[in-house]
Amino acid sequence: DQLETIQTHRSVSDMASSKFKRMLNKELSHFSESKSGNQISEYICNTFLDKDQECDIETRVRPDLVEEGVDGGPGGDDVDIEGGRVMCTIKGVGNKSLHHTNSLSVITAKVPKYGVHTTHEEELSHYLDNIDVWGIDVFKISEFSNLRPLTAVTFTVFQERDLLTIFKIPPSNLLALLLTLEDHYLKDVPYHNSTHAADVTLSMNALLNSKALESVFTPLEIMTAIFSAAIHDVDHPGLTNQYLINTSSELALMYNDESVLENHHLAVAFKLLQNPDCDIFVNLTRKQKQTLRKMVIDMVLATDMSKHMSLLADL
Repeated sequence: DQLETIQTHRSVSDMASSKFKRMLNKELSHFSESKSGNQISEYICNTFLDKDQECDIETRVRPDLVEEGVDGGPGGDDVDIEGGRVMCTIKGVGNKSLHHTNSLSVITAKVPKYGVHTTHEEELSHYLDNIDVWGIDVFKISEFSNLRPLTAVTFTVFQERDLLTIFKIPPSNLLALLLTLEDHYLKDVPYHNSTHAADVTLSMNALLNSKALESVFTPLEIMTAIFSAAIHDVDHPGLTNQYLINTSSELALMYNDESVLENHHLAVAFKLLQNPDCDIFVNLTRKQKQTLRKMVIDMVLATDMSKHMSLLADL
């Protein structure tokens, strides 16, 4: 009864908050008719309204900035401003570009059963056909999947849970994303590599299959959890947040010393999704995409162990 009461209060609070934001949004749209009023209303909108709250304020583009290529103009990604550079491009560790993987050249018209080409499909099936159980040997999966454990595991989980059908995911897009994602896990990093990501994905899938949780989450929440597990350490350099902060690394500067690696993993993953061939969420509604993105961000940021105790205290 107490839980139901709490949930009710939260719902009423959310409704009241949403109503207030809609009223504020309506007033701001009238207030923004003048140039100065537009600047003030845009500031209030960006500061006090949620990012997923639609804003009716018309954005006025300054022609001089467009001509000079500032903030997305034709001038290019990196723009000189008083001798400095605006960092507008998400890059991988070591300033490497995030690109569509060359591994896609091996994709044929027929998608492999487990998402990978291997001469050991029978041995691989021994592990992946029982993917719902706890304690599967991820190193054997890596060995029999031609060193593609993350692709094999995640592709199989998506198939077993019928997520491709539910969310109309093109199989070729899923395979393209997983191969590209796995290529952006650094092979020379001893722990935070694609084998670790595959292991976490296996564990997440097994936990979601436990009797205590099997009917708790929606299909969208399940897909979000599996996706978050797969991407949670992509492009990890094998160093800690504190080391990156203490050495004033580019990543620490980019993310202002706040959950540096976790923010980077998220940025890289969502950047890879921007490639049309890798967009597995192409058929989701706008609301589903917003909900999924927020949940993925929350889940991956929660892997910052420096925040572990505070997160537990908030439960």
